Amino acid sequence: MTSVASRARTVAGTLRARLGAGGIVCVAALAVIFVAVFWPTVLAPGDPLAIHPTEAFLSPRVGHVFGTDESGRDIYTRVVHGAAASAGVGLAATAIGVGVGVVLGFAAGLGPDRLDAALGRIIEVLFALPTLVMALLLVAIIGPGVTASVVAIGAATAPGYARVLRARVRTVVRSDYVRFAHLEATPPWRVFTRHIVPNSLAPLASIAAVGVAQAIVWVSALSFLGLGAVPPSPEWGAMLNAGRVYIASAWWMTVFPGLAIVVTALVLTVLGRRLSNGGVR
Repeated sequence: MTSVASRARTVAGTLRARLGAGGIVCVAALAVIFVAVFWPTVLAPGDPLAIHPTEAFLSPRVGHVFGTDESGRDIYTRVVHGAAASAGVGLAATAIGVGVGVVLGFAAGLGPDRLDAALGRIIEVLFALPTLVMALLLVAIIGPGVTASVVAIGAATAPGYARVLRARVRTVVRSDYVRFAHLEATPPWRVFTRHIVPNSLAPLASIAAVGVAQAIVWVSALSFLGLGAVPPSPEWGAMLNAGRVYIASAWWMTVFPGLAIVVTALVLTVLGRRLSNGGVR
């Protein structure tokens, strides 16, 4: 028990030194967001779609800490339950982007020169396009909806991950430890799984954390434009879209969903950058 406690204190101390006070706060905030995504009823047991017309447009107060909307729905409950629709969708879009990027990156980095040249040009051209513009183009082709938003954001972010991975793979392939492995007659598949894959994918973890933050913003932007989730869905972008009509008289309908997007994106971005920088700077 003593050794376990000592090890736990050592890990906690290392974590504090690596992330700093701001990073620890972000970890705590991320834990709350995690609970909101997977167990929203723990934080808000109410129904996010329940309407109470007699309680419409109530300002923030005891019982409705974030106020209510035009149908009397509790904004706090909707923001908490909307975490799954916003952060969860952003995570799914990032998973698609990373998955496609990994395939393209390894194909370009390990393939023959002609394949690398062809994929490299395609990746560079797609990477030059603004992500949101590319996502809007794909949504226009696929059609609006949550699924279309996930696929569009995932496909739009894939070139960025592929570009990073391609450069990393080419560096790893030329490294001394990979050359020594080949000189020792190590089977190619073992060189790939033991040396190339772990050393190439490691940098993507921190990049993906920042990518999730960006994906949440872009998914919310598509919903705000009416191309993703639509009201009465408790998705943060859709709530912004619904609240903009009443922003002069019921500011809380816009402010609190907007704060949820900002805080979530900020937390993920700070943690991603701390991890990519190797600690506090």
